[in-house]
Amino acid sequence: MTIGVVSALSAIRLLDSLGSGLREAFFMFWETLWALILGFTLSGVVQAMVPRETMRSKLGRLRPSSVLRASSYGMVSSSCSYAASAMARSLVAKGADFTSAMIFMFASTNLVVELGLVMLVLLGWQFTAAEFTGGPIMIVLLALLGGAVFSGPLVTRVIARLRASQVDESSKVQGHDHHDQDSALGGAHDHHGEVSASNTLRSPSSWAEASSYAVADAKMLRRELAIGYVVAGILAVMVPAHLWSALFWQGHGIWTSIENALVGPLIAVASWVCSIGNVPLAAALWSGGISFGGVIAFIFADLIAMPLILIYAKFYGWRLALRMVAVFYVVMVVAGLATEFLFTGLRAVPPHRSVTVAVTHFEWNYTTFLNIAFLVVAAGARWLARNKGRFGGGESVALDPVCGMQVTKALAPARLVHDDAVLFFCSERCQDRFSAGVASPHSQVP
Repeated sequence: MTIGVVSALSAIRLLDSLGSGLREAFFMFWETLWALILGFTLSGVVQAMVPRETMRSKLGRLRPSSVLRASSYGMVSSSCSYAASAMARSLVAKGADFTSAMIFMFASTNLVVELGLVMLVLLGWQFTAAEFTGGPIMIVLLALLGGAVFSGPLVTRVIARLRASQVDESSKVQGHDHHDQDSALGGAHDHHGEVSASNTLRSPSSWAEASSYAVADAKMLRRELAIGYVVAGILAVMVPAHLWSALFWQGHGIWTSIENALVGPLIAVASWVCSIGNVPLAAALWSGGISFGGVIAFIFADLIAMPLILIYAKFYGWRLALRMVAVFYVVMVVAGLATEFLFTGLRAVPPHRSVTVAVTHFEWNYTTFLNIAFLVVAAGARWLARNKGRFGGGESVALDPVCGMQVTKALAPARLVHDDAVLFFCSERCQDRFSAGVASPHSQVP
């Protein structure tokens, strides 16, 4: 058999494996579609209809009450890691304690309903329960460790620089109501300020705003979701079981749990996948042999994926960014281990692992009917988002011209004057992309 024939056969096998991986990814997405739509819808409703407190008086010092408030604010916010990091920086710049702002960021990416729903479908109820058990453990650990580590001259200098730059940047925007910046607190996409009492469940404008938030959040996360599903599908099909066995220790008792929990977050760093997109990959890792605590630590590690590390370095400088990553890593590993030990004691760790992450053929089952029903909901939300002006909404918000995310003008982490108009951005990352000409202006409809 000639070299050319061997190469051709290898290429055919590779293409066949890639096709199988993409098929696996699609049906994994199909299995979770209704949960994604429900999660984004509920998140949009909360963002549009839940009132916000003033930040300076509530999060200005690290104490149990501010930890609880930061966690609560994060839980009712969207789960985009990029916007969560930008909002945490804004909170620090406007007077919040640094550790409290980090707790907000953790809660807004790890204690949100859409994450739990996707875990429920792909991994089972045990993992959803572990998320809402390990999340508070992680936040308590962050409060204790962060209070000691995020202090001293380095952090003081960074905070002073941020607050000085906040004043300088705000003064550049003409016609902006600066009072609004100190009177409103939003979520990870903190796109709005105080919600008036008239915004009730019976208000058409409230539902239009909720739809806008839901659609904008879905658009913001679509890249991470796509990468997560594709990577997970390919890993599930193409990576042999013995390779996972080599990566994750097995059969060594407590040392297996410790090693797997240590390795899980490192995979998150290397995968470049964050937010909800790491759940499909977690399912592939679980089927490949990683421990229960390793899966939880990996899911919690969405905030130390490499793109986020680079953002921290830009926001706070490399010295503080590396300190943050070290603290986050320790907190995620310990929380993953604690959750595994707790669930093992309760006999709640799933006894079986699924070799195939999702069925790879279409069936007329309850999932299909749920998907059809929620696709109708998504279409309705899309229509409301496009026509929110008819219902009196949208005056205080703008769209990020790069990613299309809805941003409250008074709370935008970044803004830029362009062609005699003020553009508002969800983060400095999007502002830099716009300034560099990487991204063309986004449609004016979310």
